[in-house]
Amino acid sequence: MGTGKVDAGCIFCQIIAGQIPSTTVSDGDDYRAIRDVNPQAPTHILIVPRDHYADVCEVEDAGLLGRLFQAAASVAKSEGLDSGFRLVVNTGAQAGQTVFHLHIHLLGGRSMHWPPG
Repeated sequence: MGTGKVDAGCIFCQIIAGQIPSTTVSDGDDYRAIRDVNPQAPTHILIVPRDHYADVCEVEDAGLLGRLFQAAASVAKSEGLDSGFRLVVNTGAQAGQTVFHLHIHLLGGRSMHWPPG
């Protein structure tokens, strides 16, 4: 279970707290996986840690990062993304991060191109 770090003004902290509705795909002790409200692929799910970390650089617990990626793989399997999927972690505004609470984008259901952006 998380340490309880929360940012009251953070939309993901509010979703985790049940203050903002979301479509939950999977729940774990350390995370919640929700459908993105502005999907960029047929399947677009966000894996969000329950504790607030602005970005991946704030996480000192390598085990937590591993569990988040394991959760993403498990969700991808349950969503039937056997032919492939992409995991994206944006860190900082220049990289496209718009919500400053660490989250992993799980994208699938269509062909992905490289380079991504």
